[in-house]
Amino acid sequence: MKAAVIESVGRAVVTEVPDPTPGPREVVVEVAACGLCGTDLHILQGEFAPKLPIVPGHEFAGQVVGVGTQVTEVSVGDRVAVDPSLYCYECRQCRSGHNNLCERWAAIGVTTAGGAAQYAVAPVANCVKLPEHVRTQDAALIEPLSCAVRGYDILRSRLATHVLIYGSGTMGLMMLELAKRTGAARVDVVDINPARLETARLLGVSAAAASADELERAQGWDVVIDATGNAAAIQDGLDRVAKAGTFLQFGVADYATRVTIDPYRIYNQEITITGSMAVLHSYERAAELFANGVLDPEVFISDRIPLERYPEALNQFAAGVGRKIVVVP
Repeated sequence: MKAAVIESVGRAVVTEVPDPTPGPREVVVEVAACGLCGTDLHILQGEFAPKLPIVPGHEFAGQVVGVGTQVTEVSVGDRVAVDPSLYCYECRQCRSGHNNLCERWAAIGVTTAGGAAQYAVAPVANCVKLPEHVRTQDAALIEPLSCAVRGYDILRSRLATHVLIYGSGTMGLMMLELAKRTGAARVDVVDINPARLETARLLGVSAAAASADELERAQGWDVVIDATGNAAAIQDGLDRVAKAGTFLQFGVADYATRVTIDPYRIYNQEITITGSMAVLHSYERAAELFANGVLDPEVFISDRIPLERYPEALNQFAAGVGRKIVVVP
């Protein structure tokens, strides 16, 4: 089959690889679409993936074309979205319910072959059937949405909060949509990309600006979310948290990223700094939200690019052009 392969640091190609074969409790999915994510760029940079080469792609959906000998939950022909999370269920973190912090953490498209290919293999337990009205090629959005749902689980947001989001790429816009639906009094977005700010305005943001200095809220925001992973944005955001407020590190920063904090202010103003890592008990809920129309795929997916152009798609994503980019085998 044809697949994208990150062969070495900085090098991605499209080539022929062996077709996958399902284990007893696995299925083979013919991929309809696979989304690109910041994690893919980190893998390209030599981070996250324990070894290269790897077939990337952890955001994907498609049709089941093969099932293992012990699979009864889905059948050939079913359309599914795939949770890429692979947990050991044995370590201390898994046993305490923090599976996303698994000491043997793994994921389809990060540590095992992923969905940037014509076919991908997945545990049947990771597959969620799609209702008839959901288009398979749109359902790659469910995985990033499940990360956003996990972020809001961490926040435990109260009604009538004032929210500031750094970044209006796919993840920032998803956090915007969820903030609107969790009773925020207002949601403001900061991004240096004018095109992305226009999308935020299209989705009904309260205010959108290139800098938080342009937004009049001297007392700060109850919730500040970084969806960029950028050091400058994170540093600025930490300074914008209101008294008794919360800062959520949601964007994926490079390993070497560093910022400074003011411990006395954290103590004196009872500020919470927390993080949200990937997916935890949120994929099925995200699939249900998606089926109920929480996101408009035509707004969120800006580019559908043939798999053959995967390296080009990666370059476009790295340049910040567009919103969610999906490759179509």
